[in-house]
Amino acid sequence: MAESYDVIVIGGGHNGLTTAAYLAKGGEKDGKNKLKVLVLERYKKVGGAAMSEEIYPGFTYSTCSYVCSLLRPEIFRFLDLPRHGLQVIPYEINSSPNPEGEGIITYKDHDRTRESLRRHSIKDAEAYDHYAAEISRQCRFIKPLLMLTPPDPTQLNPFAQNRINPWGKREDLDGLLKIAAEFSRMGEKEMYEIIRFWTMSIGDFLDEYFENPRWKGFSAASSIIGTALGPYSPGTAYVLLHHYMGEVDGQIGAWGFARGGMGSVSKAIASAATEAGVEIRTNAEVAKVIVKGGRAVGVALTSGEEIYAKAVTSNLDPKRTYLKLIEKSDLDAIDPDIHAYAKNFKIRGSSGKLNIALDGLPQFAGCPKESAWGTIDIGGDFDYIEHAFDDYKYGSWSKRPFLDIVIPTTVDPTMAPPGKHFMSVFVQYVPYKLAESEWTPQMKAAFEKDVLDTIEMNAPGFRNLILHCQTRTPWDIENEVGLTEGNIFQGELTLDQLLFNRPFPGLGQYRGPFDGFYMCGSGTHPGGGVMGAPGANAAREMLKDFKHGVIR
Repeated sequence: MAESYDVIVIGGGHNGLTTAAYLAKGGEKDGKNKLKVLVLERYKKVGGAAMSEEIYPGFTYSTCSYVCSLLRPEIFRFLDLPRHGLQVIPYEINSSPNPEGEGIITYKDHDRTRESLRRHSIKDAEAYDHYAAEISRQCRFIKPLLMLTPPDPTQLNPFAQNRINPWGKREDLDGLLKIAAEFSRMGEKEMYEIIRFWTMSIGDFLDEYFENPRWKGFSAASSIIGTALGPYSPGTAYVLLHHYMGEVDGQIGAWGFARGGMGSVSKAIASAATEAGVEIRTNAEVAKVIVKGGRAVGVALTSGEEIYAKAVTSNLDPKRTYLKLIEKSDLDAIDPDIHAYAKNFKIRGSSGKLNIALDGLPQFAGCPKESAWGTIDIGGDFDYIEHAFDDYKYGSWSKRPFLDIVIPTTVDPTMAPPGKHFMSVFVQYVPYKLAESEWTPQMKAAFEKDVLDTIEMNAPGFRNLILHCQTRTPWDIENEVGLTEGNIFQGELTLDQLLFNRPFPGLGQYRGPFDGFYMCGSGTHPGGGVMGAPGANAAREMLKDFKHGVIR
């Protein structure tokens, strides 16, 4: 007889691993009977987009995600990740090179940043305090919601039928009251600003504070990363906030490097999960979720093997889950709208990635040598970014792209031989499908050349340092990592796909349309990034259902 489990987790990315670890550590019945949890990962190792691999001899590449900040401190503590080997090294500097003059430099220290900004604009230096205060206010409002199951306001309707979570009305009311309490602590002006901020463009927002074009372009960087929108597109202000909500060692908004590469994050969570009793199987690709009698009862692997469980949760994105793993007939038997929601779910790929082994440290124009110790953004002003977005809109990669660059080996010598460096280059904008052709090797080479040329313009002599370059388009990221269209957030962070609408209306609380089926990836609240919150939140809801006897 085939072995059976309490829970099967599809996908060994960081959220799937977090769900598994939380279930195993928290799923004790009467203090003795732990849940039996199995993680199934299609690749040869776990990690998903949070992966480290030796692609070039002696160099460890963070192949997709490349910096750490959003991983929730609650998860750090609960899983005791430092004991499992995770160390995050904060960096204190961010810069934007300028081939024609002095670059932009910011620091972790607020006052030092103001003084740096004063060199470009006294007005902007004075406005920086007000800007920072507004961002902090926005973060204070949103942060309590990250580890909260988003309440569904439709369930306050006394005639509503909550088939997915039949006892949810009281919980939805409590959640809405919690949000209302946070909101009511603000003054009337601040309340209006919160609502306005969530819907406005980053261009309009920054125009209200600053005058220096290069400073505004630099400040807009986090609002467009991984997003198929330009700086004047509505909703990009929230994407900026999404990247500001993290912390390193209690420093709000700080970023750092995971020692040994981003795979160290997944490795530590996997270690905590294994210690708690989770079974992890690699090279085990799921082909189908088995649905019988209106409930998920297991999975079928591409090998033909079937594995059964009381519950199944998917760490894959919503499109991949509902359009590839679940039969349309099974969805239509429950609700025909779900298949349409999945088809229409916005998950446009817009980002590429280059991983480069270097023979030495490049020098960026207009910046001190120490600028290489943090992030280096090549992007100029709003016009530069908008032109890059124009290329993307018409089906081409940006010929002069926005680049978010880090060289983690400046603070972490474990990732390259002595005197050598690893450079991660995040590229915006790159379409999943080209207008003129499919992604051919020739097109990929031309894309790579444009990126390297752009770096060379901002760091003369850079090309002479290249030992090896790995280039990934959104098509590569989808096929190698499993993210639909290479979208790093498993779905765009627009207002119609946030909170209780993420991934779909009626399915925003981690429970799927079938009994015993759940979602735990970044396609659920609160969204993408190496955060872990979707995985932890999904586990909490599953444990609740086990306790209530919904899962037997």
